[in-house]
Amino acid sequence: MHNKEYRPTLAQLRTFVTIAENKHFGTAASKLEISQPSLSQALVALEQGLGIQLIERSTRKVIVTSPGEELLPYAKATLEAADAFLAHARGAHGTLTGPLTIGIIPTIAPYILPELLQSITQNYPELEPRFVEEQTHHLLDKLREGAIDIAITALPTEASGMVEVPLYTEKFTVVTNSEHPLAGRTDLTLSQLEDLDLLLLDDGHCLRDQALDLCRRAKINPSEATNAVTRASSLTTILQLVMGGLGTTLVPESALATECTSPSLSVARFSEDISAERQVGLTYRSSASRAEEFLAFGRLVTGAFNTALERSRAACGS
Repeated sequence: MHNKEYRPTLAQLRTFVTIAENKHFGTAASKLEISQPSLSQALVALEQGLGIQLIERSTRKVIVTSPGEELLPYAKATLEAADAFLAHARGAHGTLTGPLTIGIIPTIAPYILPELLQSITQNYPELEPRFVEEQTHHLLDKLREGAIDIAITALPTEASGMVEVPLYTEKFTVVTNSEHPLAGRTDLTLSQLEDLDLLLLDDGHCLRDQALDLCRRAKINPSEATNAVTRASSLTTILQLVMGGLGTTLVPESALATECTSPSLSVARFSEDISAERQVGLTYRSSASRAEEFLAFGRLVTGAFNTALERSRAACGS
């Protein structure tokens, strides 16, 4: 029976949300850093107080009941509001303070983080940033689960229930072996991609998808321009292969100062009138109540990118 005087605690709501998202008591207990008996007790207390079964337990699986599915968005919204309350309590409204978990893709993270971390220290010394580097689809899953607060990815993500804020546009360059006929050129066309043996990152990396999209825009069959056999999970590995003469690759401009300093590599650029670029932005849940703070963080990201871009252009003499 429902207890009219009952009010759930935040810990009980967090327990319910974590179990519902992970569909596993052990995993949920690990994420909350509590024991499984404590986890079960918190869930039982919540269900008894509400007079509703939220989770069906069995030896093989965990199922969220229909009432549980209906109440889950409200539980998440309550936790987000509580987190926002605590963040605002640490400082003025819109001021970045306290914990903030940021997801960021691997083809952005290494190149802007040095400047971004320095900027955070200078502008928001009370912010406690936590970074998670994953591919875009994993970051979107973590956003939905509430495991991260914001994600820095290429846009659009086309994810439902999310707000996307463009931060900057970044040009692609073609990186070749220094002996390649196109080395150092500044007038490349998309059609010339057909003459290259492009080395791409593994499936799941948005940079791979963007390279394939450029091929399609040039009406080139991607299989004719790309090396479908040779792949890697990082740009660093790809560029080692380029140095060895196994092909060429597309590199975001902000990565040049970090990845392309070897004399064995050369940078070629597309003609100014060609749009070979990606848009990078901030993604967060539409239900989040810290939009103003997220936008302030986005401005730091844009500033960090601009600094990284200056470094890359200086390093490559452009």
